[in-house]
Amino acid sequence: MPSASDTNPLLDVEFRIPFDRIRAEHVQPAAIELLRQARIRLAALATPDGERTFDNTLRALDALTEPLDWAMGVVRHLESVATYPELRAAFNAAQPGVSAFYTGIPLDAGLWNNIKAYAATQEAAQLTGARRRFLHKTIETFRRHGADLEPVGKKRLEEIDVELTQITTKFGENVLDSTNAFELVLTNEADLAGLPPTAIASARESAQRKGLEGWRFTLQAPDYFAVMTYLEQSAIRRKVYEAFGVRGAAGDRDNRPLITRIIELRRERATLLGFANFADLVLEDRMAHTGDHALAFLEDLKAKTERRFGEENQELFEFRRSLEGPDAPAPAPWDVAYYAEKQRTALYDFDEEALRPYFPMERVVGGLFELVHRLYGIHVEEEAGVPAWDADVNYYNVRDEEGVFLGSFYADWHPRENKRGGAWMDGLITGGPATDGFRPHLGLICGNLTPPVGGKPALLTHREVETIFHEFGHLLHHLLSRVEIRSLAGTNVAWDFVELPSQIMENWCWERQALDLFARHYETGAPIPDGLFQKMTRARTFRAANAQMRQVGFGFIDLLLHVRYDAARDGDPVAYTRGLLQKFSPAPLPAEHAMIAAFTHLFAAPVGYGAGYYSYKWAEVLEADAFTRFRDGGIFSREIGAEFRGEILSQGDSEDPAELYRRFMGRDPDPNALLVRSGLA
Repeated sequence: MPSASDTNPLLDVEFRIPFDRIRAEHVQPAAIELLRQARIRLAALATPDGERTFDNTLRALDALTEPLDWAMGVVRHLESVATYPELRAAFNAAQPGVSAFYTGIPLDAGLWNNIKAYAATQEAAQLTGARRRFLHKTIETFRRHGADLEPVGKKRLEEIDVELTQITTKFGENVLDSTNAFELVLTNEADLAGLPPTAIASARESAQRKGLEGWRFTLQAPDYFAVMTYLEQSAIRRKVYEAFGVRGAAGDRDNRPLITRIIELRRERATLLGFANFADLVLEDRMAHTGDHALAFLEDLKAKTERRFGEENQELFEFRRSLEGPDAPAPAPWDVAYYAEKQRTALYDFDEEALRPYFPMERVVGGLFELVHRLYGIHVEEEAGVPAWDADVNYYNVRDEEGVFLGSFYADWHPRENKRGGAWMDGLITGGPATDGFRPHLGLICGNLTPPVGGKPALLTHREVETIFHEFGHLLHHLLSRVEIRSLAGTNVAWDFVELPSQIMENWCWERQALDLFARHYETGAPIPDGLFQKMTRARTFRAANAQMRQVGFGFIDLLLHVRYDAARDGDPVAYTRGLLQKFSPAPLPAEHAMIAAFTHLFAAPVGYGAGYYSYKWAEVLEADAFTRFRDGGIFSREIGAEFRGEILSQGDSEDPAELYRRFMGRDPDPNALLVRSGLA
C-alpha cells in the first residue's frame, strides 16, 4: 500500500522539488498533516521533563518547522509564479491554520519555560559564537512575539496574525489581478512612434498570443517602462501611467480598506507587545533599532539631496522649453521619463537602447557566473531536465573549486500573466552541518525582464542587467552560507543589512573589465565600443537626486504610516500618502494617484518590508562604501573576494552585522561614499 508521501509530493522535504507533480489538491491535506506532525514535535519540545541541553532545546527549536516551512514555501512560490484559481483557493484555505501555528510557537508557555530553564544552565553560560547569539536572539524574539503576555493577550495576538496573513495575501492578489486586467491594443502603427524596435516586436507578439491585431501593451515592467520612456504620444503615455497608478484602488480589487486594516492590526500588535508603534517593534532587532532613528536617517538623506533635486527638475523644464518653445508647460508625471530620456540623449549623446544589443541574456548570465568564479572561487553549471514550474525555468548547480557541492538554484527571468511582477530571490532549503559535510542550499531567482522576441535572444537594458546581478547577490548570501543554525543562516539577517550583498553586485555592471566578460554584441560578439561606454559612464549620475528622492519618499511613507498615521485623523491612506509623496515627485501627482494601493513590498505579507523600506538606502550606504575596497584593490581580487565571502556572505546572522561590516572594512561605514558615487557630494 503506498504511503501518504507517495501520493502527496508536499509531505517529504525533497531537494529536487517535484514541481511537475504538485497540484492544488495536495495543498490542504499536506498542510493538515504537516501541522499535525509539527504540533507533536512542539509538544515534545515543551514537555518539562529532563535536563535541558542545546540539542534538545535550541537545536530542536531550529528544526521544529522545517518540513512545514519547505512545503508552504513551495506553495507560496508557485502561487507567485504559476498561479491558477484552484491553487490560489487552496493556498488561501491553508494559510490561516499555518499562520496560527507559527504565531503560537513563542506563545507556548511550556516551550518558553524550557528555553528559560536552558538559559539558566551552565552549558548556556558557556556558549560562544553563533550558538550564544541564537540563544540571545531566541529569548528576545520570544519576548517580542508575546511569550510574556497573559493568555488573553496571546489569544488576541494569534487572531491578529491570522487576519494579517489573510488580508495581506488578498492585497497581493488584488495587485496581480488589477495589473492583468489592463491591456492597451494599438492598431495604428503611427501611434508607436518613438518606441524602440524591441518594444514594438514584443507588443506584436503579445497581441498575436491573444489572437489580436496590432500591438498589445500591458502593465508588466518591460512594456510599462518602454511606453513611459520612449512613446511620443503624451495622451497614450498618460493613459498607461494613470492605469498603472490606480492598480489595486478600484472596484472589488480596492486595497484601500485592506491598507487601513493592515496598519491598524500592526499597530495593535505593537501596542500589545509594549512598543510605541509597529516600526519600533520590527526595527528593534535591526541596525536602525527604532522608527525615529530610521526617519532621521531618511531626513538626513533628503536634506542632502533636495537642493539638487529641485535643480534637476528645473533643468528638465527648461530642456522641454528648449524643444517646444517658451510656452511649453512643466512636464506632467507621464512626461518626466520621456523628456528625461531625451535630455540624457542631448547631454551625453547616450540612449540606453543602444546598449541592448550588447546584453543578450545568456551572455549576461554567463558573465555573471565567470565574475563570481573569479571573486569567490565557485563554479555554476546548468543542469537540464530538472522539473520546474515552467518550461522557461533554468536549473543550476554551484560547487566550490574543490568540487564541494554548495547548492542549487532555479532561475525564472521573464514575465507571464500567471506570475507576479518585480524581481526577487527566495530560499527553498537552508543547508547546514551534516555527518558527511554540509547539507547543500536550494534557492531561486525570479524577474520580469525583456523576453526574447522576433527570433532574437532576450536583449536586456542595463537596468535589467543590474537587476540580475542584484538578485544573484541575494542568492550568493544564501548559497555560500556556512552557519550551523538554520534560523541564523543565509539571508536571515537584519533587513537593513540584507541588501548589502545584493546591491554591491550592481557595481560590477559599471566596470569596464567586468562588462567585457559578458557585454558582447549578440550578432558580432564585439564588446561595447569605448565611446558608448564613456557616454554610459558619464550619464550614470544623470538625475541621481531624483532617483534618490524617489526611494527616500517610499521610505518616508512607509515609516510615517507605521509611526504617525491615524486613520481617524488622517483619513484615506491613499490621499495621505499621495500628499507625502508629492514632496518627492518631480511633477504634480494626479488626484487619483494611488501608488500605495499596489505597494506589495509593504502590504503583501504580514511584515514584509513594512516599516523597513528605508533598508534599501541604508544598505546602499554600506555597499557604496564596501565596494571602494574592490575599486581600490582590484575588481576581480580573489583576496578581497575571499574576505567578503568569509566575513559577509558566509556569516548570515551569526554575529552582529555592524561587527561583520567592521571586520571586512576595518572601520565603521563612511556615509559620504554614497553621495560621492551619486554625484551629490
